[in-house]
Amino acid sequence: MHGPVEPFKIKVVEPVKIPSEKRRKDAIREAGFNTFLLLSVDVFIDLLTDSGTSAMSDNQWAGMMIGDEAYAGSKNFYTLEKSVQDVLGYKYMVPTHQGRGAEHLMSKNLIKPGQLVPRNMYFTTSKLHVELPGGTMPDVIIDEAHDPENTHPFKGNIDLKKLEKLIDEHGVEKIAYINVEMDVNMAGGQPVSMQNLREVYEFAKEHKLKVIFDATRSSENAYFIREREKGYEDTPIINILREMMSYSDGCIYSSKKDCLVNIGGFLATHDKEIFEKTRSEVVVYEGLHTYGGMAGRDMEAVARGLREGTQYEYLKYRTNQTRYLGELLIKENIPVVKPIGGHAVFLNALKFLPHLPREQWPAQTLSAAIYEESGVRSMERGAVSKGRDKITGENIFPKLELVRLTIPRRVYTNTHMEYTAESIIKLYEKKDTIPGLKMVHEPKYLRFFQSRFEQVSL
Repeated sequence: MHGPVEPFKIKVVEPVKIPSEKRRKDAIREAGFNTFLLLSVDVFIDLLTDSGTSAMSDNQWAGMMIGDEAYAGSKNFYTLEKSVQDVLGYKYMVPTHQGRGAEHLMSKNLIKPGQLVPRNMYFTTSKLHVELPGGTMPDVIIDEAHDPENTHPFKGNIDLKKLEKLIDEHGVEKIAYINVEMDVNMAGGQPVSMQNLREVYEFAKEHKLKVIFDATRSSENAYFIREREKGYEDTPIINILREMMSYSDGCIYSSKKDCLVNIGGFLATHDKEIFEKTRSEVVVYEGLHTYGGMAGRDMEAVARGLREGTQYEYLKYRTNQTRYLGELLIKENIPVVKPIGGHAVFLNALKFLPHLPREQWPAQTLSAAIYEESGVRSMERGAVSKGRDKITGENIFPKLELVRLTIPRRVYTNTHMEYTAESIIKLYEKKDTIPGLKMVHEPKYLRFFQSRFEQVSL
């Protein structure tokens, strides 16, 4: 068994080294057993996130050299606008410094206090941006998504019966908009089918509701549609993307994923009213409407990366490298979310560490233990990320308690995947000796970024 062949060659390298066992032990304790608080110099293989961690191409670096840093009317803005129109099909685009800037503008303008934003499983920043203006984000994903063993090919799909029930219970006026995430992160990188996107859009139009996509990983979602959905087997990715986006009124987009860049984002829309509202406010919160918090050179890199990210051979390699890591783990009976998603392999912490109660944060414990064992940095995606009930203040323990091994694009080789798998397999052999954690510091918002923990006795 060997990994997928890289459709690129390496021109520049960054030296890395494995920290000593003692340093890893000290580093994770200094970080309060929170991998977000580790120093990058103490990390050997960084699988914390695929956001802003891609390796850019020679074409993108060349584009950086023609950055127009004019405060107003940068030529790179118009290049980016054209890329969005050509690749995604939206008429209007507002640039932001990254995806959550777009989330902020969209949420602020479309949500009124007391409204609901149904979504196919929450994402952390998306949920908070809905709650800050007084909204709530109910989960309307299909039930299969909450079962790590279920191999449904499109576990990101929205359950239309759940949507209908929300409307019956609360009334259509209580729905701000329907929010659909591509390649659903918290479900394990699971895609949404074209059929489901079409049905959701028809449902929304019937009820006079808007559909807003979180299109951050839409190119990877498009690849899965081509791979798994009948009728799209030979369809160019860009054609799939344009059809996907036609079933929406707008999207928010973090360019730091599928656009293969280190910073940047935008919102895009077919709706002129949304465009005018958000364009008028981007100058308050981000920057002028022709740069939105990005440098001209970064807009150029995003514009080129958006097109590069639709290349079939690249997406095939990118998805198969993730799958390669997952299959190495599955072969040794390591519990993972199935099927393997597009951007990450997700470990099922409840099965990996069954001796730990939920109150001892199994996923947080496992991510810290992986680092201490190997120098590989991963991320908790479970109860710490889910947070507390905003009414009762009680911790919420979701069905999925996961550790995300997120693969940066065009950064690591298949040998790095093999080292990661071998390290986790070795850790699994002594899983019963891993003690749980207790939380000793908790910030008010997005606690998983800055919480600190201490070990508890077995």
